[in-house]
Amino acid sequence: MAYLLVDNSNSRTKFALGHADRLTVWRDVVPTAEISHETLSRVVEGLTYSGTIICSVVPEKAAVMKAFFEPRGPLHFLNHESPFGMAVDYPNPEQIGADRFANAAGIVARHHAPAIVIDFGTAVTFDVISAEPAYCGGVIAPGLGAMSGYLTKRTALLPQIELEEPTTAIGKSTVQAMQAGAVYGYRGMVREIIREIQKELPGKARIVATGGDAALIAQGLPEIELVDPNITLDGLRFVARRVFG
Repeated sequence: MAYLLVDNSNSRTKFALGHADRLTVWRDVVPTAEISHETLSRVVEGLTYSGTIICSVVPEKAAVMKAFFEPRGPLHFLNHESPFGMAVDYPNPEQIGADRFANAAGIVARHHAPAIVIDFGTAVTFDVISAEPAYCGGVIAPGLGAMSGYLTKRTALLPQIELEEPTTAIGKSTVQAMQAGAVYGYRGMVREIIREIQKELPGKARIVATGGDAALIAQGLPEIELVDPNITLDGLRFVARRVFG
């Protein structure tokens, strides 16, 4: 039995096929701004699947996908009432983004708990899963692109930069100085957040990163044990198995 897995984030929407026991096929990645009936028709052309599960943080595009997929078979939008295989230790779980629940389900299925999963996207989210396992909450901070892009938008002379590993901490050009500030500064923020979370979380948590900027930031942070680009999609697969059977 195959499931269509859809991770609809602010910047990109990822599509994959998964079976009950494995993530099988990476299908497509589409800029979220381009999601439409025409785009979705192209993505699913020729695919056979028994149900669609969607993790969306973009209500406008979620509505487009609902209208497209609902007539085509079983459909489930990930939410706080989905069967994650863990408790939720959070006072208002309906406020938690679907992507964060998908990450929590994915890290439990792939790496076990206790754990901290850090998703480096448009925002960077830290989600904490206790040993029980239970989703405990976490942290939301601006993404690396948002922080570095702010300088370009709010100043007259600072240029847009490519986010990459700095060659020096003492910049010899404006670009070098901005790269050092963005990458080293961002790692400092991430390290401090991890340190504060670990003070409150019993036991030694496994720390796993995912998302577009994960590889760049993690290579300078030994606290992060590994980068796993498929946590969100595999979390969707794990929940789909429970929803669709």
